[in-house]
Amino acid sequence: MGAAVVACANADPDTIPVRQIDVGDPLAENLAACDAVIDFSFHGFTPELVSACAGAGKMLVIGTTGHAEDELAAIRAGSASLPICFAPNFSVGVNTLFWLTRKATEILGDDFDLEVVEMHHRMKIDSPSGTAKRLGQILAEVSGVSYDKDTRHGRVGEVGARTDREIGMHALRGGDVVGDHTVIYAGDGERVELKHKASNRNTFAKGAVRAAKWLRGKAPGIYDMEDVLGLR
Repeated sequence: MGAAVVACANADPDTIPVRQIDVGDPLAENLAACDAVIDFSFHGFTPELVSACAGAGKMLVIGTTGHAEDELAAIRAGSASLPICFAPNFSVGVNTLFWLTRKATEILGDDFDLEVVEMHHRMKIDSPSGTAKRLGQILAEVSGVSYDKDTRHGRVGEVGARTDREIGMHALRGGDVVGDHTVIYAGDGERVELKHKASNRNTFAKGAVRAAKWLRGKAPGIYDMEDVLGLR
């Protein structure tokens, strides 16, 4: 992702990638050279990066997923003094999928069972993906159920008949799959599926660069790609 962000920033006439930070590189001197930071590293690094960006007054785009509650708290604290774009996915297509999922759930109502299936490459360390989790959260919000309590992560053994409230969540891993996400609405006699497939990482990198440019002049706070794309 780092290489993809650099390539997309170089291709954008409005941006210049002035620094590339890796593990062990000094933050302060690298942050001094930039206007905005785009991070796709590891969620455990987020608190340190947010603190450094807040101290230096640098806009921040966070593309890592799998954050623990204390790491999320660090993002919220940092957003008091700087604009942060924090999203589970920076693809324009995926954020369109978020919007379509909300609308489809509103239209189809309670007569359809809800399932989410995602697949990623064998090296992905968190599950479900941040995108799949966000899709599940949208389904829960619109349906009036609890994502934490009513999500069923896979099924094994005699689990009984499917309940009306549950949201099925299924994660597949293998090969070099960049990212596939499917939302399934299964009703009696018909099924609706919303699907997005990413074939390369540039789609995420382009979105992140777009988000960094969009943050310029924005008030402190937490934004996401739906804000960037005007889908609210």
